[in-house]
Amino acid sequence: MSEADHPRDDLTPALTGAVQEGMPQAVADLTDLVRIPSVSWAAFDQENVARSADAVAVLLRELDVFDSVEIARAPVGDGDELGRPAVIARREPRNGAPTVLLYAHHDVQPPGKDEDWDTLPFEPTVRGDRLYARGAADDKAGVTAHVAAIRALAETIGRDFDLGIAVFIEGEEEFGSRSFANFLQRHKSNLAADAIVVADSDNWSVDIPSLTVGLRGNVAFKLTVSTLQHASHSGMYGGGVPDAMLALARLLATLHDEDGAVAVEGMTTHEADVPDYSEERLREEAAVLDGVSLVGRGPVLSRLWNQPTITITGVDAPSVANASNTLLPKVSVRLSARVAPGQSAREAFSALERHLLANAPFGAHVEISDVDLGDPFLVDTSGWAAVEAKNAMRDAWGAEPVEAGIGGSIPFIADLVREFPQAQILVTGVEDPDTRAHSPNESLHLGVFRRAILTEALLLARLNNRAG
Repeated sequence: MSEADHPRDDLTPALTGAVQEGMPQAVADLTDLVRIPSVSWAAFDQENVARSADAVAVLLRELDVFDSVEIARAPVGDGDELGRPAVIARREPRNGAPTVLLYAHHDVQPPGKDEDWDTLPFEPTVRGDRLYARGAADDKAGVTAHVAAIRALAETIGRDFDLGIAVFIEGEEEFGSRSFANFLQRHKSNLAADAIVVADSDNWSVDIPSLTVGLRGNVAFKLTVSTLQHASHSGMYGGGVPDAMLALARLLATLHDEDGAVAVEGMTTHEADVPDYSEERLREEAAVLDGVSLVGRGPVLSRLWNQPTITITGVDAPSVANASNTLLPKVSVRLSARVAPGQSAREAFSALERHLLANAPFGAHVEISDVDLGDPFLVDTSGWAAVEAKNAMRDAWGAEPVEAGIGGSIPFIADLVREFPQAQILVTGVEDPDTRAHSPNESLHLGVFRRAILTEALLLARLNNRAG
């Protein structure tokens, strides 16, 4: 029997009804959460992250299925600084049932400028079939999808089920998960599981689900280029003295070739088949302006999933309003690179470092600092957990799931693999191509939300049936 012909269990209709009836509560839980501006970046009020953790803990306790629910923090690296508060809950398995760990994060990206939003970023607003707010999709919908799926399971089969469930709701994913590794080590026994569901990814469309099977890694750092001891008059010395902005522009131009593909020796590409995806669809979904050409070579999804990228995401330089007629002595940028599956982040960073030092123009001084690394990941889809997840997606969505790569990164998955090498990892999500995560007007499609909840409820019910 093929996976597509699998029989549906008798619980499917009951769970479908429970999820549908529970949607008002799920949406209410989500809107309450997104009203808390839980930006984990250092420049923002961390009391809001603490408030968000408290609210998540309340939601989990109210389910009345866990042996323990607690809020905890772990050190960042080897120092005394503590990471942001996370929520962990655990219910021990019974009668030989497996344990599943459900992950999501309750922190969010900064909202940006209010004027770039059609509605205020922390005032959840429903327009049509979408809920708009910062964190509405990434990833407070992941948090509330876990809660709603467990609620539907308990209402359908009772709270005395056999499945073990651990929940880990992180509080600093958008800030680099800097205490993640230490947190796993400190709470390993409470987080140990046979399967791990990471609800922080995308779907192929609002009608077709995805199981993410490949993730690029990431390398990010601050790059500073210096040419002068102090600023000098551009009229008096320009034309003879290289300013830092000129040197930086020349250096950054060496990172890409004429097609816009990465031109750094030592950064590799992963060879894998990809689904068809047109350049026209890419232009539409990425909002490319008329007349602007695309970059890179090869199939579109190979460029997005399996090839390295380099992006400058921030610049420290005088604003146009504050510009004076001076040669800048020093300029800094934030460089963000995506690493193709199959290459370690450390190896990619070394290649970038060699390239930048070797190509600095005019003898400019180059400094690299504030380095963040995250390894890529390839999911093994042959295990029982992946089979059950795809079957649940078929039944919940009424469509064949796509095994998809993701251009973005979830670097902490490498930590999960290291701490729980026997666990099967499933990367799912509630986003779709119109979600605009991290951007103004982030939104959640409520139909996707319902189907994602049902998928997880079906998965939990079927894992519960593996007891004994």
